Amino acid sequence: MAVAELYSSTLQIILDDGLDMDSGKQVYKTKSFNNIKPEATSDQLYALAHAFVELQELPLYDIERKDSSQIMES
Repeated sequence: MAVAELYSSTLQIILDDGLDMDSGKQVYKTKSFNNIKPEATSDQLYALAHAFVELQELPLYDIERKDSSQIMES
């Protein structure tokens, strides 16, 4: 039987940068924060993201968490 062990997390804050004048498509800017503790809760990351958003000029579009796991035999 295999098990997955979470070993790293990244917090990404996606900001709305408006429309591209040439293509008319929406443009987004991403701010990534590496080395987030894997045991951090969603509530903690949400509060952290909103603290960083207050320092940004662009409006918030989305908050994402990217986790990496190692899969091994138990």
